[in-house]
Amino acid sequence: MFEYEIDRMNHAQLVREAAVRRLSREAAASAARESHRSGRRSGDRAADRDAEGPADGDGSGRFVRAA
Repeated sequence: MFEYEIDRMNHAQLVREAAVRRLSREAAASAARESHRSGRRSGDRAADRDAEGPADGDGSGRFVRAA
């Protein structure tokens, strides 16, 4: 094979590898954006905060757990 053809094949391989890396980064970023948009990251913490707490109104210091 000519040196030019080998160089072109190497270049094509590098382009394919770069595309795979770029697509995987974009997929990861998209998944992160989707989790932020759906509120899974901060929503879970808010749900945990409301799951337990002092019983309202009676002032006896008892705690209740949400069902």
